[in-house]
Amino acid sequence: MVDAPLVTTGGEDMASLDADLLQLPEMSTFVLNSRPDFTQKLFDQWLSLPESHRQVASLLQDAMSGAPLNVPGSASGSGPGTTNSLPSMFPAGSAPPLSPRSCGSPRTMKQRAPSNLGSPLKVLNEPVKESIPQFYFQNGRPPPSEIKEQCMFRVNHFFYGHTDGLQIQEFKLVTREICKLPSFFSTSLFRKIDVNSTGFVTREAFIDYWVNGNMLIMDMTTQIFKILKQQNQNFLVKEDFKPLLKELLATHPGLEFLQGTPEFQERYAETVTYRIFYYINRSGNGRLTFRELKRGNLIDAMLHADEEEDINKVLRYFSYEHFYVIYCKFWELDSDHDFLIDKENLMKYGNHALTYRIVDRVFSQVARKFTSKIEGKMGYEDFVYFILAEEDKSSEPSLEYWFKCVDLDGNGIITRNEMQFFYEEQLHRMECMAQEAVLFEDILCQIIDMIGPEDESYITLNDLKGSKLSGNVFNILFNLNKFMAFETRDPFLIRQERENPTLTEWDRFAHREYIRLSMEEDVEDASNGSAEVWDESLEAPF
Repeated sequence: MVDAPLVTTGGEDMASLDADLLQLPEMSTFVLNSRPDFTQKLFDQWLSLPESHRQVASLLQDAMSGAPLNVPGSASGSGPGTTNSLPSMFPAGSAPPLSPRSCGSPRTMKQRAPSNLGSPLKVLNEPVKESIPQFYFQNGRPPPSEIKEQCMFRVNHFFYGHTDGLQIQEFKLVTREICKLPSFFSTSLFRKIDVNSTGFVTREAFIDYWVNGNMLIMDMTTQIFKILKQQNQNFLVKEDFKPLLKELLATHPGLEFLQGTPEFQERYAETVTYRIFYYINRSGNGRLTFRELKRGNLIDAMLHADEEEDINKVLRYFSYEHFYVIYCKFWELDSDHDFLIDKENLMKYGNHALTYRIVDRVFSQVARKFTSKIEGKMGYEDFVYFILAEEDKSSEPSLEYWFKCVDLDGNGIITRNEMQFFYEEQLHRMECMAQEAVLFEDILCQIIDMIGPEDESYITLNDLKGSKLSGNVFNILFNLNKFMAFETRDPFLIRQERENPTLTEWDRFAHREYIRLSMEEDVEDASNGSAEVWDESLEAPF
């Protein structure tokens, strides 16, 4: 009764017979599958063996009783210690040799994977869902927990006992100690947080802006840009610097003497702003971008101004002496004191150093459009740009300014004819002053040697920026005094440059002029003091 279904050799049974179940490691599975008649005979012979009968009967009893089946290939008998109890078809040592093709083939080397006898379906593993960390944060990546905890500790310390928040006078320490910003940013930062103008900044409002808004982990340039700019703008304008400079004037010890003269406080703030935009706003559109701010040196100058009590030692942008020189030079040229100068006024600059032709080009506004609304007049802001360009020709803004003036046709190159056009007036002035005239051909060779342009038939702006002597080219063409000083190689100027190589041409000029102007003012004050009547017409601008 047990043997009947096992001996059945119908076509369906043979078709479903798995050659691997015969347990014949001596023969290839491929050979058994390709010769079903031979395989059937082997199976019948194996089934007729007494030992096979006992093995099959034992398996049937285990299956009927529900015990785990110990068969080759099952999970319970697949361990390394399991022995194969089914007898081999071939006596020991009588197995036929394998063909060379079969030796080591993947088919013979493959091991049968454990099967699940409880289900005929193949079990598929569920794909593991990989958790992708968040990579986008609307306000930037949150600060690390350690940095946040340190900041919160300091916030709690400064806001302790101020349940209503801090007033603007008390907020300065928060600006410097927690935010690590220059102290004169206190007002701008306070107003940025106190959007409702309550006059107080609470602990929660500060945390929401500085910590939750991720200002904590931003670099200082980004922090300053976000604090100063208007809400819906991605650039800075001159008006954005007014609150900053107003607080600097009110709190810096080096500017306390100006508190009694608010009109000069305003002029100082304007001059600082113009200098900032002259050097940093390279596009010249009056809109200072984040990239321009990051590439400039304004942040370092701000930090220096906050740490240095002597404001005159902050040569970049904030020096009062530099402002004094600019303003006094403008005041000297503005003969009618209407705060506007014309061509005739500008011709007097530097003891009539400039030529008529270059002054005409300046007033043609090809280098920069005047902010003055009166035609043919230059305002104070326009003069600041002019004097910085004239006295610091080693800087890139100056090279760009004068390149546009000399490039008559605006084609981006300076040709021999354009240089000769400007030098003709220089030559004429030298002859009138009985100076030894230098022919243009000789000057042209000298210019080519100094610049070393890629094409000697013309000079480009990149050629000028690549040479340290570019400023002398423009002096040769339209500034007679500086041209003669360059030709004679003034030993005093050479010694100054060697003693202070970090100073720019503007720094040295401003220092000399401030000494001259201060000495003139001292003499004027002494003469006025000896007189019994005060003459207001002789009063200096300060």
